[in-house]
Amino acid sequence: MVNQKEQARRVVKQAEEQLLKPEVETLEEVMDPLAELLGRAQSAYAAYVEAQKEVARAYKGRQQQADKFYKETEQEANNACDKAIEQALKVRAKAEQEAAEAYARAGEGAIEVYNENVRQALRVRKETIEQAWKVSKESVGQAWTIFQGDKV
Repeated sequence: MVNQKEQARRVVKQAEEQLLKPEVETLEEVMDPLAELLGRAQSAYAAYVEAQKEVARAYKGRQQQADKFYKETEQEANNACDKAIEQALKVRAKAEQEAAEAYARAGEGAIEVYNENVRQALRVRKETIEQAWKVSKESVGQAWTIFQGDKV
């Protein structure tokens, strides 16, 4: 009788083990795809964050290029203005020399020529700087519009 009880216990234990084994295997089978899916989602999010950082760096670089373009254009305008003023000085000096030889009052005409040349040079510089500023602002504005996801 003891043998039969012992044998019955073994049979019950084997049956329990067989019943539990598929549950553990089924749980592992369900967890593996979920873990893989979670890993893929984490990788995708990390890639998204990195791409966002790259886009921000690119926009910052574009803004720096626009600023550089503006500064270079401003410097070119200043150089052109300086040359124009220098040339105006030369023209004035020559005009004054010729006027002194020909007329006593010609100096006033030379000053007018000088003043007009300087006004023109300053006007051209101002227009060039304003145009460069406008282009720079439009470029930066477009860059930020694109960065924010709006269409141009």
